[in-house]
Amino acid sequence: MVRRKLIVHGRVQGVGFRFAVARAAAQRGVAGWARNRPDGAVEVVLEGEEEAVAAVAEFCRRGPRGASVTDVEATAEAPTGLSGFETR
Repeated sequence: MVRRKLIVHGRVQGVGFRFAVARAAAQRGVAGWARNRPDGAVEVVLEGEEEAVAAVAEFCRRGPRGASVTDVEATAEAPTGLSGFETR
């Protein structure tokens, strides 16, 4: 089990980014949440098997159609036992 916190910068609000991440996470059995930040970025927390979390993090680096990701800050954190995926 691993946990990653991502801050995704670029044109990532108003393009369905959080919902696309939720779908990608659900397809891979990854728990966590995504929320818009006041600075225009999207904050994403992912918990699950290392390979699955890495796949969702890679999706975040590309984003859905309509998004334009310019930078992703990634931090490893201690897992807390999240279940499901929430858009905040």
